Amino acid sequence: MSDMTISLSVPAQPAFARSVRMMAANLAVIGEMTVDDVEDARMVAEEGFVCACATAPATCDIVFTVSPGELAMDFSLGAEVEVLASADAAVGYSALLLSAVCDEYVVDPASSVLHLVKRAVA
Repeated sequence: MSDMTISLSVPAQPAFARSVRMMAANLAVIGEMTVDDVEDARMVAEEGFVCACATAPATCDIVFTVSPGELAMDFSLGAEVEVLASADAAVGYSALLLSAVCDEYVVDPASSVLHLVKRAVA
């Protein structure tokens, strides 16, 4: 399987979290990840979406890159990127989960992107 890139654009509203979560789970399956890895990818997608929505975009654009045993997610961020560094309880909890579950967790204020990578456990 060669790398595949899939883009998703959804309103930055809680009602769309399930769509993002399910897309990530499906793509993790396509990337031949284990059941546990698929569950982690689902959690990463939801928490990434929560963080992205906290930055107040009108829509959240997500670019998924699927490789064998790896799922990368790039979430577009809104104008309030600095909220990701705040002590807000919801965002802080999401950031804690992401840093624990992701193999890569990068907030790039310059490009307004939250970059997350989940790799299959070997």
